[in-house]
Amino acid sequence: MDIAQVRIKELRIDNDLKQQEVAENCNITQRKVSFIENGVTEPNLEDLRNICKFYNVSADYILGLPDDLEYPKR
Repeated sequence: MDIAQVRIKELRIDNDLKQQEVAENCNITQRKVSFIENGVTEPNLEDLRNICKFYNVSADYILGLPDDLEYPKR
């Protein structure tokens, strides 16, 4: 099971939400939420961005990336 699908599902369950509620707030279908949570498909970048904004978490968290990654300076 992919870490992203696990975390997306855990976020929904921890917030006592139904897939339909997530779908409406993330501008995707309930079916797509189900497919993402069950590993049938992966979220595209727009979906991932919307999911992150909805739950107020980073994409790094959802993707299971380590906290100590260095990012390029701008």
